[in-house]
Amino acid sequence: MDRAMPDSSHRRQLTVDVRHMGSGAVVTPAGELDHHSAERLRESLHGCVAGGRYRIVIDCSGLEFCDSTGLNVLLATRIEAEAAGGQVHLSGMRPIVARVLEITGAGAVFSVHETLAEALAALPAD
Repeated sequence: MDRAMPDSSHRRQLTVDVRHMGSGAVVTPAGELDHHSAERLRESLHGCVAGGRYRIVIDCSGLEFCDSTGLNVLLATRIEAEAAGGQVHLSGMRPIVARVLEITGAGAVFSVHETLAEALAALPAD
């Protein structure tokens, strides 16, 4: 049986919003995080850490999908931030994205919060 590949025009482009807050940042990716779009998020997150914003909350409420490439971006950012003395917190996980963390066990290495407000409250003050 020959299966057609899904039409990529139906994929939602990944956008990344970054809000700086002292030595921290809230990074909000929205859309599909996969091997086609992961570099956009990687650049934004690396820019935060390189710019001295190593306490990062990633608001995942707008993520519609995350594959292993996207997960690797999150894990690499956690390592980079922790090496600088910082932290990465995740918030607002949709079930499809939370499932990826659950299946891989990656959820055990992140601080995961139901809401953005809870994640922000968990960060140490500047």
